[in-house]
Amino acid sequence: MGHDKLRRFAENETFACLLQPTSEEVMPDGFFNLKDHPIKGNWAEKMFGRPGAEIVLELGCGKGEYTIDLARRYPDKCFIGVDIKGARLWKGAKTATVEKIPNVAFLRTRIEFITAFFAPGEVSQIWLTFSDPQMKSENSRLTSPLFLERYRNMLVPGGIVHLKTDSAFLCEYTRQIVDVNGLKRLAYTTDLYATKDDSLDASLYEVQTFYEKMFLSQGIPITYQSFVIDREGDYLHPTEFDQKAWREKEKSR
Repeated sequence: MGHDKLRRFAENETFACLLQPTSEEVMPDGFFNLKDHPIKGNWAEKMFGRPGAEIVLELGCGKGEYTIDLARRYPDKCFIGVDIKGARLWKGAKTATVEKIPNVAFLRTRIEFITAFFAPGEVSQIWLTFSDPQMKSENSRLTSPLFLERYRNMLVPGGIVHLKTDSAFLCEYTRQIVDVNGLKRLAYTTDLYATKDDSLDASLYEVQTFYEKMFLSQGIPITYQSFVIDREGDYLHPTEFDQKAWREKEKSR
């Protein structure tokens, strides 16, 4: 491990805005028997000192630039970026600390463990920005039925999921997930920047991750869709999704 990474890990321990629970704290009895963390249900008050504040998550936030930018734009809401990579989270936590941004925090954990940290109705929105499409593992996709169930357990009624991605595979898979489950679709476009839609929030165009800028420079269209987690009962898998065909399409871009 390089000295710079070790330095970042050490500095991470000093950031009040960064929560880094150990695996033993969350899963002392194994992966399928998670233990609730004390912060669960208490983020607004204990982390932000804002009881009742609206909380927005970014899952797989990387270096946290999207989380940080949203927090700057919407000071009345509280934003939490979640990622497992401590060296990546250092950037966002460092920026939030140096700039004294009061409404942003970061959580270092596996997204599979997310329900151990957020209580029912504690989160209003979830952002998925350029997530790994997991083309060979459906249960690892962040818009799969398995993850939608986790999101439903923490979102307020009418809670929104946003997906912004360069992956046509993940975009189409998610579109079919929304359709087969009869979820309320709020927005859908396969090329966000082709024609600006004034009905969408300006931050969709003005807030960009490192990867988004890179994909745009390569001429790869950015897709966006948002939908409401409003289904009761089990979530269904899309039966018409041709994984092989969409994998090939992704590889040929």
